[in-house]
Amino acid sequence: METTLIILKPDAVQRGLSGRIISRFEDKGLQVVGMKLMQISQQLAATHYEAHKAKPFYAGLVKFMTSSPVVVLAVRGNGAIGIARNMMGATFGSKANPGTIRGDFGVSNSFNLIHGSDSPEAAERELKLFFQAGEVLNWNRAQEGWVYDMSGGKPE
Repeated sequence: METTLIILKPDAVQRGLSGRIISRFEDKGLQVVGMKLMQISQQLAATHYEAHKAKPFYAGLVKFMTSSPVVVLAVRGNGAIGIARNMMGATFGSKANPGTIRGDFGVSNSFNLIHGSDSPEAAERELKLFFQAGEVLNWNRAQEGWVYDMSGGKPE
């Protein structure tokens, strides 16, 4: 099972889309194992986006991400990183396919509603930035056997 970081960005929170987006992950069968509403500090945004520091959009991105509260999620499931990224859709809402989060809710090439870790290494790094020890929980869902075929001993 993978755990990935999802951030519902300021535009998603300001537009009142948080519940609808979270429901999509749960409807898909992914498990929310951590969640909080928070205001990202300048330092946290700078650390999170440090790989983009030399890019021309960096300053605007940090300003945007610190402009309003966000919802951060830890989402778990078999292949959760790839599943979540497919659900998010193309980076720009204007290019995202209908049926994806960005395709259904976004048109902007600047405000793109959501962030998701792009690899297991990124997920591990990012989860540690946004969640302290004990904030990402291990808990058993009653529906787990109906989400995954466990007949082979592992989730499929």
